[in-house]
Amino acid sequence: MAPTPGGNRRTRVHVVSDVHGNARDLARAGEGADALVCLGDLVLFLDYADHSRGIFPDLFGTENADLIVELRTARRFEEAREFQRRLWEGIGTDKAAAIEKAVRRQYAELFAAFPTPTYATYGNVDVPPLWREYAGPGLTVLDGQRVEIGGRTFGFVGGGLRTPMRTPYEIDDEEYAAKIEAVGEVDVLCTHIPPEVPELVYDTVARRFERGSRALLDAIRRTRPRYSLFGHVHQPLVRRMRIGATECVNVGHFASSGRPWRLEW
Repeated sequence: MAPTPGGNRRTRVHVVSDVHGNARDLARAGEGADALVCLGDLVLFLDYADHSRGIFPDLFGTENADLIVELRTARRFEEAREFQRRLWEGIGTDKAAAIEKAVRRQYAELFAAFPTPTYATYGNVDVPPLWREYAGPGLTVLDGQRVEIGGRTFGFVGGGLRTPMRTPYEIDDEEYAAKIEAVGEVDVLCTHIPPEVPELVYDTVARRFERGSRALLDAIRRTRPRYSLFGHVHQPLVRRMRIGATECVNVGHFASSGRPWRLEW
């Protein structure tokens, strides 16, 4: 836990989300801060800006990655799944084993890059069962839980909601709402996905609405945290807005920016 400030000493927390394989900048993300907060999506399956990067092109090549991005962007999800099925059959490799091996390789590098202390929750493309194997003593993993940092209470809710993309850590709305409820009233509410507000969930590059949480929006209105921090939407229409007394902030696409968002008090 970050030390509670004494006297006039201020507390600084750096926040990142959507790391997607950027271990180099992650190793520097906590510099000058009392703590690092990570809002998930460590794994890079496929980089929509550079189709040559990620687990998918490593297995199937950039041309096939180009096509899968085209299908998904056009929301032709059934065609995308059928195309992937044929690719897996073509290489004759056990899908689950191949993906786990690639994820483990990324996690080994990324978890080694986390500074001490770090407080983290899962993104929708993460694989929670593997985290306990790689999390060192300086990393606290929270999901539906809260912690005090520098005299303020931070609540954490990880994962995403069900979508046609079928990413690894998508859960039902009811389960997600239960985790929001378990966190209760906090100063800073940290989630991977945003509240369900059109301006916060629309991705201007992908040209689609991502899934936000109605339960999160209701909790913000009801409990009035100082901040609601999240990621997930890489190029949102709006990065920051107020909902009542709460400052809602998309902390940015760390994979491309390499810069944490900073919170100081």
